[in-house]
Amino acid sequence: MGVKLVVLAAATVLSFVQGRAQPDGGYAEPAGHSTVGLTATAVLALRAAGAPAPDAARAYLQAHEQGLTPTEVELATMAEAVTGGVSPGLLDSLHALELPSGAIGPAVNSTVWGMLALAQAGEPVTPGTVRFVARAQARSGGFPWAAGVPPDTDDTAAAVQALVAAGVRGTPIARALAYLRTRQRLDGGFELQPGAGSNVQSTSWAIQAFVAAGAKPPAAAFRFLQRMRRSDGSLRYSARYATTPLWVSGQALPALMRRSFPLP
Repeated sequence: MGVKLVVLAAATVLSFVQGRAQPDGGYAEPAGHSTVGLTATAVLALRAAGAPAPDAARAYLQAHEQGLTPTEVELATMAEAVTGGVSPGLLDSLHALELPSGAIGPAVNSTVWGMLALAQAGEPVTPGTVRFVARAQARSGGFPWAAGVPPDTDDTAAAVQALVAAGVRGTPIARALAYLRTRQRLDGGFELQPGAGSNVQSTSWAIQAFVAAGAKPPAAAFRFLQRMRRSDGSLRYSARYATTPLWVSGQALPALMRRSFPLP
């Protein structure tokens, strides 16, 4: 996929994401309503593309800081961090998720997202948290979303970004990238689990992991994303399914821009 096609794909996806802004300041799927998760995803996508997020999006996030799941707290923290700073209350909610075991929240993936949120907010990540995630790496090199389940592409790619942000280099990262390479299919895309088939989000996460590790992402992965473009600028989830276009497109935009988390 040439540079011009990457730019074109990113521009059309950016336009679609921008068009999902709602009157309440949040972002929503077509025919849906605003949510914290989608709004934070959209804000991060805009930041990755170098486009300013509307002040209304930040206001929406700050007005909906209560009653969030751990992952929503972490996503909202990242989004607020790139739009002027995290509110003290939300930062307190994030720190309240930190456990003596090193985990952040109830699972491996909530800990990974917690590491990314802390890094994006300029907060320290404890050595215990880094060890907690590092110990979750499977023999295959991949990372699971929770202890006792098989590793998958998305959580492995997120773990790479979190560990690199925490200063981890060398063998753990190389093993994770090797695992990701086994999840690339002949169509250029990456699958979540063996046999699942390529999808845009797993492909995008994989690209971000390679970028974070300073490795060249496979060119075929960008060609796969290009083929998933729809006429409205959004991306299909896969060749077979076109679902949750804002969530899919918002997660793909940082990869198209070759940006990894935390964002600069």
